[in-house]
Amino acid sequence: MEKITQDAGRKALGEFAPDFAHFNDDVLFGENWNNPDIDRKTRCIITVVALMASGVTDSSLKYHLENAKKAGVTKKEIAAVVTHVAFYAGWPKAWAVFRMAKDVWAEESAEDAMAAHANSMIFPIGAPNDGFKQYFSGRSYLAPVSKTQVGIFNVTFEPGCRNHWHIHRATKGGGQILICVAGRGYYQEWGKEPTPMNPGDCVNIPAGVKHWHGAAKDSWFSHLAVEVPGENASTEWLEPSDEAHQE
Repeated sequence: MEKITQDAGRKALGEFAPDFAHFNDDVLFGENWNNPDIDRKTRCIITVVALMASGVTDSSLKYHLENAKKAGVTKKEIAAVVTHVAFYAGWPKAWAVFRMAKDVWAEESAEDAMAAHANSMIFPIGAPNDGFKQYFSGRSYLAPVSKTQVGIFNVTFEPGCRNHWHIHRATKGGGQILICVAGRGYYQEWGKEPTPMNPGDCVNIPAGVKHWHGAAKDSWFSHLAVEVPGENASTEWLEPSDEAHQE
């Protein structure tokens, strides 16, 4: 995670109140904001809640709303946070925060959504999965986690993207294990109903089982793909999968 730095205190008050500037830039932001005991996204939400509860709705709130968006807080999440806090901190304060939040999240582009997804997990999204793009309906990304002993890759799907039906072949052992690390998606075996996948869900896929996996239509999706060691292991790619169950 990139280290947070700040010089606003020195720029505004460096000559008038150098001690305050030091505490603001070096202690509050330099030390406290970089403390790893709370993740960046959670710290941003806490800060917005504290400012809202205190009735602070000036430029500092806008700065922290923008900071929250950069840390991966989505439009839906900030709306839910402000609505929840309104019951405890006051309805008029929520109105004031929403006026600013609407401007900050006015246009949540695909890049914003991708950045928010990246910030929601500890594994990188990686590079475009161009080597296998012919087997995916939509964009996917690949980030190697381990290439020795056991192959482990973080595979990320944009909303609605899924791979084709395929089978992991092996004369002995083989297969694959999927562990969802972020977002929401599906796994389906041939002849069975799709299985939703949310963070923490794990699917074991024996060799010889025809299946597909991919993202829900409204969510990015990432899973670790663990290659189970086997003899004469290979992947047989088949026809595109159906969109019907990706709600």
